[in-house]
Amino acid sequence: MEVSMTVNGTSYTHDVEPRTLLVTHLRENLRLTGTHVGCDTSSCGACTIIVDGETVKSCTLLAVQCEGAEIKTIEGMAENGKLHPIQESFREKHGLQCGFCTPGMILSSWQLLERNPNPSEDEIRHSLEGNFCRCTGYQNIVTAVQDAATKV
Repeated sequence: MEVSMTVNGTSYTHDVEPRTLLVTHLRENLRLTGTHVGCDTSSCGACTIIVDGETVKSCTLLAVQCEGAEIKTIEGMAENGKLHPIQESFREKHGLQCGFCTPGMILSSWQLLERNPNPSEDEIRHSLEGNFCRCTGYQNIVTAVQDAATKV
């Protein structure tokens, strides 16, 4: 089945099996491997991306469901080789350790800051509830989002 979508500003059309998950399409067909597969059950948030302005877990959507969609992945955050302020804050404030959850955390943070440019600590923690980190204990992630809020 043919599916067309715009990912990080570039239009793509591919023939995909109707059962192909969006995360699989992004990783295997488009070679955008920053979107991670962590659980295949939508529990971990490692595959979080932005579809038409909303965060989604890309393991819960079929690629064909995104016909005509505007998609942003972690690869689309930096511009002209310069990290997005959220990425820079995660780096500066040590909001990552192994980095596996980081793309999903950053994209979830992006949506939060788009909607609420000055979130409280509780609002940050609530917005990241669907993203699991097994390394950091979350405090540095929250600190990174607070720092990014001053830059975005």
